[in-house]
Amino acid sequence: MDFARLRALAAVAREGSVTAAAESLNYSQPTISHHLARLEHEVGVTLTTRVGRGLELTQAGRLLAARAEEILGQLESARSEVAAYAGLTAGRLRLAAFPSALATIVPLATARFATLYPAIDVALTEAEPPDAITALRSGEVDVAVVFRHGEAETPAYRDVTASPVLSEPLYVVTAAARRWSGERTNLATYQGERWIGGCDRCRTHLLSSCERAGFRPTIGFETDDFVATQALVAAGLGVSTLPGLALRASRNPGVRIDRLPGDARVVEVATYGGSTLPVATAAFLDVLKELTAHPITWPRSG
Repeated sequence: MDFARLRALAAVAREGSVTAAAESLNYSQPTISHHLARLEHEVGVTLTTRVGRGLELTQAGRLLAARAEEILGQLESARSEVAAYAGLTAGRLRLAAFPSALATIVPLATARFATLYPAIDVALTEAEPPDAITALRSGEVDVAVVFRHGEAETPAYRDVTASPVLSEPLYVVTAAARRWSGERTNLATYQGERWIGGCDRCRTHLLSSCERAGFRPTIGFETDDFVATQALVAAGLGVSTLPGLALRASRNPGVRIDRLPGDARVVEVATYGGSTLPVATAAFLDVLKELTAHPITWPRSG
C-alpha cells in the first residue's frame, strides 16, 4: 500500500470530508479522490460510500484508516530516529502522562534525562491512560505513563508493551472538620454521602470498590482535577478517593486522608512496537525506572 494513499485515507477519517482532508494535506480534491480509488483497488475492499454529495468511510475504511494513522506515525518516528543517528537533526522524545504523574515523577525524570541528554528535545502532553495509549499507537507520542487498578483491570493493548514502575496507595478523602461514627478506612462508612468521581477509569474503580463494600455510591460531582476534588471535599460537598501521587502533588489543608488497606494503583510506562526501542525512548525508560526504584514516602493518614 502506498503511503500517500494511506495518508489521504487517514486525513479523510480525521477531518470528516474529502474537502477538509485536501485542505489539511494541501492537495486538490481530485487528488484525494484518486488516492482513495487507487487504495481501494490495492486492498480489494470498498473503503468509501457516497452519501449525498460527499463520501463516507465504510467499516473497512475506518478500520484501515485507524491502522494507517499508526503506520504513518511510526514511519515519522523511524525517520526522526534515523536522522538523529545520522546527525542531521537533534533527537526528540514525546511523552504523554496522566495529571498526577505529570505533577510528580515525570518532571523529575525529565529533568534528569535533560541533564544526561541535552541534545534530545522533550515534549510533554497531559493525557489520561486511554487517550495516552491512543496517542502512542498513532505515533503522536513515544512513551505513555499510564495506570491501572490492580490485576482486575489489565487492559489488552495491541502492539503495546506496558511495564510497571511503581504501586501507589489509594486514600479516602473527607472534610477535615467532619467526624464519623464508623471506621474511616471502610468505604461503607460513607455510603449515605455524595461522592466525587474522577476520570472514567477511576470512577469505574470507585463504583466496584463501593459495591464490594455493600452499596452503590451516589456521585454528585465529576472531575479528574485532583485539586478541585479536594476543594469540593474541604467545602463539605462530598467525599472521594485519591491516589498517592495526587496527594503528593497537592494537599488541601481542609481535608483528611485515610489510606485504604489492600487498595492500590499500578503506574506503568508503555511503549509501542517490538522489543527494540528507539534510543531516546529506551534512555528515558531507564531514567524513569531508576527514579522510581527508590522507595517513595507516601502521605500519612490524618
